[in-house]
Amino acid sequence: MNKIDFSGTKSFTSTRNACALCAPLGATLAFRGIENCIPLVHGSQGCSTYIRRYIISHFREPVDIASSNFSEESAVFGGSENLKTALDNVIRQYHPSMVGVASTCLSETIGDDVPMALREYSASGRGDGVPVVQVSTPSYRGTHAEGFRGAVRSAVESIAKGGTSDGSINFFPPIISPEDLRHLKDILKDFGINGTVLPDYSESMDGGAWENYYKLPAGGTPVKAILNMGRASASIDIGLCVTAPLSAGRFLSEKFGHVFYSTGLPLGIEACDAFFRILSELSGNPVPEKYLKERGRLADAYIDAHKYLAGKRAVVYGEPDLATGIAQFIEETGVKTVLCATGSRGMSAGFSSSLPQIDGVKCALADDADFTTMLELCRDLKPDMVIGSSKGFYLSKNLGIPLIRAGFPVHDRFGGQRLMHFGYQGTQQFFDRIVNAVMEYNQNSNSIGYSYI
Repeated sequence: MNKIDFSGTKSFTSTRNACALCAPLGATLAFRGIENCIPLVHGSQGCSTYIRRYIISHFREPVDIASSNFSEESAVFGGSENLKTALDNVIRQYHPSMVGVASTCLSETIGDDVPMALREYSASGRGDGVPVVQVSTPSYRGTHAEGFRGAVRSAVESIAKGGTSDGSINFFPPIISPEDLRHLKDILKDFGINGTVLPDYSESMDGGAWENYYKLPAGGTPVKAILNMGRASASIDIGLCVTAPLSAGRFLSEKFGHVFYSTGLPLGIEACDAFFRILSELSGNPVPEKYLKERGRLADAYIDAHKYLAGKRAVVYGEPDLATGIAQFIEETGVKTVLCATGSRGMSAGFSSSLPQIDGVKCALADDADFTTMLELCRDLKPDMVIGSSKGFYLSKNLGIPLIRAGFPVHDRFGGQRLMHFGYQGTQQFFDRIVNAVMEYNQNSNSIGYSYI
């Protein structure tokens, strides 16, 4: 594996234009995927403002995020009293079914013992019995991808109970779009699977227009469903890069003894085939005809577009599960990944053996990446396109090549929350976007400006 050690390519110690967002942001998004849950950021007001800015610009939905609102005094003497007061306030004002507490760099750096503060809060009889789930999310120890997985794992550890199996199946996807989540639930319904998806922000982060304002929008995985996750017959982690400490599915399997699967994001024919085989095995039902037809149309599209994509070179970046999924998918189409990068650490887990190859050499893999250093590398790698979030516009503009937007955040285009990547249908839509971006670039960069390609 051609793995790039970024520390060896830098003549500096700081990160410039990070290829990631903060860990509490990921936790907040996960908590918004739980029904009637209010996220509470334990730190300064600025942290929650930063998180709201990114989430709102991508999802185009109002997002309430509580804060324990550190002051200079709490930064010196500790913020446990701020946290308890914040819990009192949000429970009184929002009447949530759950509060999700995500710590920040500030609270972690001063050594706030959040679990102890929450035990004291519960022992004092405050909180009206509302469950409080806490996740440690200092951004110097992880990105929004780890914060997202960590919040899901913490929710399961805190709430899930065992009992007689109810035959359901637990699904733990990475950060995907609300449209992807809706499609996933449709797939499970077509297979006849009683599935619980955690988190599920398909409605809470992409709902309809309101006649009245709601502090907490409808939608999300019910807390009761999380409670019953220990009674499932199987748990499935979706994503190749889920480490054991962040794996909710592995935790449930080890604690309650049911079957555990780990599979890649179903993006591309091979990955979709693997995911659908698991669903067929668990449900005892064959793959529905509609999905076989979708697969056939996708394979035909690969053939039709081969003349546009064959031999093209791409830089792929983003959350580890999405970035690795894209790299494997575009390899099927004739596009070669010259650099697969993420702001997270340890992306190679579960992925290095299947990295795409160019002329017998595996693509470069960069953990803990930043866009400034990626640009320096790209000048030698000579890519034809970049694929990832809006943050990669920096690469696109400086290299003069197209950016195909995918993942989170997409804040310089409209409809990022409805971009699909999941299943044969999502792959088809993503594939069309890639081909059209290449065609548009060829058209605009040609001096003749031909209209038929």
